[in-house]
Amino acid sequence: MTVLHGTHVVLRPATPTDVPALAAIRATPEVRARWRGGDDLKAEVAADLDDPGTHTLTIEVEGEIAGLIQWYAEDDPDYRHAGMDLFLAPAVHGRGLGTDAVRTLARHLVDDHHYHRLIIDPAADNLPAIRCYTKAGFRPVGVMRQYERGSDGTWHDGLLMDLLASELVR
Repeated sequence: MTVLHGTHVVLRPATPTDVPALAAIRATPEVRARWRGGDDLKAEVAADLDDPGTHTLTIEVEGEIAGLIQWYAEDDPDYRHAGMDLFLAPAVHGRGLGTDAVRTLARHLVDDHHYHRLIIDPAADNLPAIRCYTKAGFRPVGVMRQYERGSDGTWHDGLLMDLLASELVR
């Protein structure tokens, strides 16, 4: 995979040398609340890099690791689409970098891989993420009730959002 350049972010294939920095970001309370994880976040991040069904990219800002964005594909011709997810270091929240990363990856998936539809599924109460994805052109499809188990063991709603290629905000 090639390196992708946004306005402020660079998305490049994640490597094993990125694992400690990405695990440290996942360990921050703000990120861990959404991405959760066990006692060995380094092993979990490394497993994400090794997952053949997921394409994992490191988000860099000004040469520093700022987060991770990943995508996966449903390639059945009758249901073909791609999905994505990401996390950013809390220190860079609120700067538009998430929107830049999402737009950059979305352009790549639409222009280079020819996906006509993309999906993302933030927690229904994650308003900053929903605003970020909306700025990139994603629209709410519906609430997925009791979609994900939280760290407290209870079920929480998710919001399915999608983006058609013609709706991508470039």
